[in-house]
Amino acid sequence: MKKFVLIFCFAFINILGIVSVSAQELLHGGTSLNSSNAEIKFEKEMHDFGKIKQYSEATYHFKFTNTGKDPLIITDAKGSCDCTVPEWPKHPIKPGESATIKVKYDTKKLGLFNKTVTITSNARNESVSELKITGIVEPAEKK
Repeated sequence: MKKFVLIFCFAFINILGIVSVSAQELLHGGTSLNSSNAEIKFEKEMHDFGKIKQYSEATYHFKFTNTGKDPLIITDAKGSCDCTVPEWPKHPIKPGESATIKVKYDTKKLGLFNKTVTITSNARNESVSELKITGIVEPAEKK
């Protein structure tokens, strides 16, 4: 009886794995995230805002291109703190197409900042990419 239960559990786990991969391929246009030929290439991976005033707008658009053969799917983008907020395309980026990831920094805190945004995608060359922003927030001028 114990062998039967063990064999049943093993078979069930294998079936779940197959269903999971198939569902993933359906969700992503027939391309499994693990076997993608998408590639991500950023124009630049670091932006220096230089000296900026407190409470000013600090936004930068990191441009990238899918240089691979399959659609590129960005599944997540996370800032290293709540003061760094990324916005990324939620649709697949076709081979040869370009898009941007908008990164906004909250400038209310004075001083030097050095923040990162971690991008997770199905790109085979960089499934996890890191973008960086730096700068110095100076006091706003008194009126």
